[in-house]
Amino acid sequence: MQSKYKVGLMRLNLWAAALLLILLAYLAEPLSSALLLVLASVWLMVTASLLELSYRRPPTVPWQLLPSLLLAGLLLVEPERHALWLWVWPALLMLPQPGWVLALSCGLAGLTWWRLADLLGIEQTLFSGLVLLPLMLLGLARNRYLLPSRAGARQRMRLVPGLPLWSSQQLSADLRRERARCRREGVHGELMLLRMPRGKFWPMAQELCRLTHDFENCYRLDHRTLATLLLSRNDGQAKARRQALLKGLRPNAEVRFVALDQVSTLDDLTRHFAHHQPQPQPQPQPPTERPNG
Repeated sequence: MQSKYKVGLMRLNLWAAALLLILLAYLAEPLSSALLLVLASVWLMVTASLLELSYRRPPTVPWQLLPSLLLAGLLLVEPERHALWLWVWPALLMLPQPGWVLALSCGLAGLTWWRLADLLGIEQTLFSGLVLLPLMLLGLARNRYLLPSRAGARQRMRLVPGLPLWSSQQLSADLRRERARCRREGVHGELMLLRMPRGKFWPMAQELCRLTHDFENCYRLDHRTLATLLLSRNDGQAKARRQALLKGLRPNAEVRFVALDQVSTLDDLTRHFAHHQPQPQPQPQPPTERPNG
């Protein structure tokens, strides 16, 4: 159902938080603090606007890094006004993020806590540290606990809402099923691979999903490689299908078609395709003149 991912509710919460930060920026007196709050509100608004299009954000860029830096900046620039924001750190640690971002966030949390020592006094500083540390450990434990479920969800879910684009793990399972189906029913199956520059990946993915049939899925193998499974009744129909796809895509990319019975393992095929270099054509040798005689 459409409310499954609660996109609308999360977008509403992000917009409300952005408006609250704008209000706080208006009330802030130091210019540096106001700028940090405005940057945080802009980040929240952009995140809310692109929530359903989050596939445009590369997965190697940890979006949690920006709020951690902004929070640390607020606590370091104006600690007497934003001291209460120190308790946001455990919530940030629960978000999915790479390990090095978690370590950086923990370091920033310790730095901002130490920065508040002059403001709070020795007793309150020690007490806040004794409370903050268990909360951060709970946040880290929650983050680690959800790692297997997040990994499993990424492997089986559609990568883009509304498009039949799936992960490479799903392709491995589909290959076994479709290979057995081809042998059982006598149909012709092949795997189409496309490799292109990063900037053309998502437009090409959308176009490929539009041109494929409802029973054909598309797959994202890495940040530059797409794949799709093509099923045809015979070789002639398969050839016509290949020509129709190439004509519709007009790809500025390397394209390869591999019969399913020739696919050994997906990892080897992807690795060979990624490192494949076209062989140079041999240059024609000039004719040698034979001496008369």
